[in-house]
Amino acid sequence: MKPTLWQRLAVLTRRLTPFLLTLLLVLIVAVPLRIPGVARVMPMLPLIALFHWALYRPDLMPAAAVFAVGVMQDILGGMPIGTSAVIYLFVFWTVGVQRRFLVGKPFAIIWLGFAVVAAGACLGGWMLISIYHVVLAEPWAFLFQYLMTLGFFPVLSLLFLRWQGMFLKRV
Repeated sequence: MKPTLWQRLAVLTRRLTPFLLTLLLVLIVAVPLRIPGVARVMPMLPLIALFHWALYRPDLMPAAAVFAVGVMQDILGGMPIGTSAVIYLFVFWTVGVQRRFLVGKPFAIIWLGFAVVAAGACLGGWMLISIYHVVLAEPWAFLFQYLMTLGFFPVLSLLFLRWQGMFLKRV
């Protein structure tokens, strides 16, 4: 029996959910809060989403989608175009390489793996921004952003796991 249009749209919507949720986090991070300096230390919420989807559902978040998220992050955040895309693709690749080790491990190991990957992403972002501006960027802002991201990881990870269990088990 051939699936109906609505069934195909439902499957397409489920398949696009990780990409759309990650883009939503890009928009949330880009919202101006009118607090001086908050943009420099805002947690990297899209990085958490990319880590999660690359670990648990890489079939729903291909490299092209990761690149698009990075470019959108750069455009909305006023960063040099390609900076976030390179970092996000590095994270995607790293998680893909370590996926067999991380899947099925306790949450503490997943969090530790994220901490290592996020440290590399923050260090890479700091280096790329420093090279682009030909001056050493403020390392304390990147460190605080890293710590904020680590703090947000358990909450977002739990939300993504629940979302995945409710909506993405049939895709």
